[in-house]
Amino acid sequence: MGFIGIIVSLGFLSYLAFRGSSILVLAPLAGLIAAIFSGMPLLASWTQTFMPNAADFVSQFFPLFLLGAIFGKLMEDSGSVTSIANYMTEKLGAQRAILAVVLAGAIVTYGGVSLFVAFFVLAPMGIALFRSAGVPRRLMPGAIALGTSTFTMSAMPGTPSIQNAIPMPFFGTTPFAAPGLGIIASVVMLAFGMWWLTLREKSARARGEGFSPVDLSVSTTESVEDATEDPIVRERATTAGSFDPAEIHHSEETHKGPPIFLAALPIVVVILVNLLMSFVVLPLMNTEFLALPEWGGVSLSAVGGVWSVIVALLAAIITAIAINFRGVPELRATVSAGANASVLPILSVASLVGFGAVVASLPAFEDVRNWVLGIQGGPLVSLSVATNILAALTGSASGGLTIALDALGPTYLQIARDIGMDPALMHRVAVIGSGTLDSLPHNGAVVTLLAVCGVTHKEGYLDIVMAGIVGALLALVTVIILGSVAGSF
Repeated sequence: MGFIGIIVSLGFLSYLAFRGSSILVLAPLAGLIAAIFSGMPLLASWTQTFMPNAADFVSQFFPLFLLGAIFGKLMEDSGSVTSIANYMTEKLGAQRAILAVVLAGAIVTYGGVSLFVAFFVLAPMGIALFRSAGVPRRLMPGAIALGTSTFTMSAMPGTPSIQNAIPMPFFGTTPFAAPGLGIIASVVMLAFGMWWLTLREKSARARGEGFSPVDLSVSTTESVEDATEDPIVRERATTAGSFDPAEIHHSEETHKGPPIFLAALPIVVVILVNLLMSFVVLPLMNTEFLALPEWGGVSLSAVGGVWSVIVALLAAIITAIAINFRGVPELRATVSAGANASVLPILSVASLVGFGAVVASLPAFEDVRNWVLGIQGGPLVSLSVATNILAALTGSASGGLTIALDALGPTYLQIARDIGMDPALMHRVAVIGSGTLDSLPHNGAVVTLLAVCGVTHKEGYLDIVMAGIVGALLALVTVIILGSVAGSF
């Protein structure tokens, strides 16, 4: 009965989340359903298992959600994201419209700008560029997804994405875990995605298809406004990212962004400070006090990765404010909107984590654990399968990844120690694995992206699958094969 309860609770959670119900309500209810089937005490399952684990997630990662959302809002309202996108468009030209959109998205998200902030800035610009180049609008979601939701989210070493941060406390790694493998995976994702989108563009041109008059009847502004005000989009989006779309228009954006070198400077600061903190500053610090009970009794490896990203984002925020102090129309409103935008996403993901903790505490979960660990191909394969499945079921890369590592992270870390595997390799496999099947039709990022582009699932989802799922799966397989043969590098 316990195993049936796990299946029923997952089905309940996935189906109603897909229908747009709040994950804050669904996650504890799903946990109670699983507990009922296993005969576990209901109130204790909620207050002693669900809540402590949800709270632990908030205590570990709230600074990253908070600072990331504030930084993204500052970059949006200062016009910095727009300046970077404009620069890429001017340099590459209309003949390379798809590449311009992909690279603009990659630059801003690798620099720490929230996924959803990037969507709402890139979509209007992408439509203008695709229109002038005669590229079908339906290809734009795939191009934006490739630039924002693939290699810069899960593979590029040092990326400040929340997905890249989640494995660090479990494996004692840094944001730059397995950098060589991460770069190779990034090349695979980018190359495959661009091959597919270029092929689709050529095919459309051969048929005489362009940015047709039908497309012109769809207002970009209306698409963006409709997406931010749609409660279903909001519910799905806040489990898939670290920014609440409802806050997008709660502050005013400047009409003239800074010059490109100033616009890009905060992004450079994020990358450099993250690198220096990870490899220079933290290793030189005396952190013996962390072993004391009042500081959690932890080691630097358990918190150092998160500290690096926190300091990097703080430095970038200070830089962005200093550069744009007079350029942001409503600085206080911008910071407030960014802070508010972080609250619902982290509570939504934390609720998923609490649900996962309840499931992991059930006696029947031991059978699930044994099945996962017994998957043929070794620990890297089984870890990637676990993160893929959970990310797909929850529609959330961060939620699925945290559930998998909460339940199985210590086991995989022990396996790595037993066989002499670098935990950094498991870190990179887990993150890339979480960013593949999470992009199913019900994923919040997919729903939001299609909405802001004014494209339906029927028109644009295939390109998201190829650029965002198939390319990521190919990169995952490549990393597993190389890592199994050559180890982490």
